[in-house]
Amino acid sequence: MKTPLSPALAAFLGCSVAASADVKLPALISDNMVLLQDAKANVWGTADAGEKVTVKLGDKTAATTADQNGKWSVKLENLAPGSGKEMTVAGKNTITVKNVAVGEVWIASGQSNMEMAVKGAMNSEQEIVAAKFPGIRVFTVTKKGSKTPLDDCTGKWEPATPENAGHFSAVGYFFSREIHAKLKQPVGLIHTSWGGTPCETWIPESGMNSNEAFGNHWTKKMATYPAAKEAYDKQVASFKEATEKAKTEGKPAPRAPRAPEGPDSLNGAPSGLYNGMIAPVAPYTIRGALWYQGESNAGPNNRGNMDLYGQLFPVMILSWRYEFAKAQGVPREESEFPFLFVQLANFQKRFEQPTDSYWAQIREAQLGTLEVPRTGMAVAIDVGEANDIHPKNKQEVGHRLALSALAQVYFQEIEYSGPLYRDMQIEDSKVRLNFSNAQGMKTTDGGPIKGFALAGEDKRFHWAKAAIEHDHIVVSSPDVPNPIAIRYGWADNPDVNLVNGAGLPASPFRSDKWKQEPPPGAPGN
Repeated sequence: MKTPLSPALAAFLGCSVAASADVKLPALISDNMVLLQDAKANVWGTADAGEKVTVKLGDKTAATTADQNGKWSVKLENLAPGSGKEMTVAGKNTITVKNVAVGEVWIASGQSNMEMAVKGAMNSEQEIVAAKFPGIRVFTVTKKGSKTPLDDCTGKWEPATPENAGHFSAVGYFFSREIHAKLKQPVGLIHTSWGGTPCETWIPESGMNSNEAFGNHWTKKMATYPAAKEAYDKQVASFKEATEKAKTEGKPAPRAPRAPEGPDSLNGAPSGLYNGMIAPVAPYTIRGALWYQGESNAGPNNRGNMDLYGQLFPVMILSWRYEFAKAQGVPREESEFPFLFVQLANFQKRFEQPTDSYWAQIREAQLGTLEVPRTGMAVAIDVGEANDIHPKNKQEVGHRLALSALAQVYFQEIEYSGPLYRDMQIEDSKVRLNFSNAQGMKTTDGGPIKGFALAGEDKRFHWAKAAIEHDHIVVSSPDVPNPIAIRYGWADNPDVNLVNGAGLPASPFRSDKWKQEPPPGAPGN
């Protein structure tokens, strides 16, 4: 004889059964979202295996059936730009997504200079008050590392208002604002970054496995973790004592020691942040990606493997494209999205004589990454701050990224890059340089060109004079009668002033590949 269920238990079980059948959407498919126009915009979620799901937005409808794992996705094709739309997703239940916009969609990622909020940027109070752009929406992914790729993330779409804009990524917001203004269309930005993180943690496992050397430094780091943890524990004890003493004496508290990365540090482990903060975004159809990172890979005492950055960074871009195509269920060539990045800004003290530089080596790797198809670089060598690794002029950085997008992605006829070194010819005691994007070259202050250095067979660099001859630059130095190598802006914080007619700065570069040690006091040294 069966025992009858109590009404409460019956109701609970009934709700449970109903809930298991519900169509569900990921956090990104939610109110205020922006879908990519003129594309195959992917919409996805979960339902019961075999359940029919229909998605409708305006006059566009797409239907599918959930697979054996309960996953489904559809493509809404050739959506016209606009806002204030409603999207319905119907299966055994119906979900209405409100205030949907159609326009341009970009992802913004990296470390602290991408994470830095509008409230920390230059002229923040005025910028926040003026942030009245309902057509700009930002989704900020909550920080989370993972050992395996996640299907979903946490966050919500927020329109650009004075109440919201203060915590938006400054670089991402200023980029979006310019794209919105120039194209007169809605812009969605998916911001997913974490300060102090190396490139490797943002690379999917497929990319990390492409070169066994990529994970070597992490293996070494884990081997030294016990000793580092012991030293950290002693630092914490000293910090607590110093804090109490400072409090008693009415002085500022000392800076807390930073914990070493260990086996559970998923925000530094290879693929940890790709799994937690990019994989959940990969199914979303985007126009392109923005990237500002590299500080944590600069220098042997920092977290990354600097020598491999020139390989790591291109692999990251290519593997993102591969994984995004796979997640969206589209052919590889349909996910060759543009990837625009910021070259490291100037930082730290200046040296009187030419030196080597860890930061210059990262900039060189970033410059070389332009060989990857559909990439663009915003040079920031003139907007940094000697005493702050987080320069506040994020407006100019966002502007330069926007120029690259407007020219290379939206095909506007504008200059988008400063002079980029191509090659050189040695002419007796002089060196003639050829550049791209060099039309109208000049100096920012009207004075002589700064920042060039020449070296001969002894590999010792000396400051050099440089003169503009049409679209070329001729460089010489009385200290180097037989030059064989040249460098420009090759320092942590170089004194440079070369720009093109559009006022965009030349990228630092070198013609040699000599291994030299940066001086004491350089970042990471």
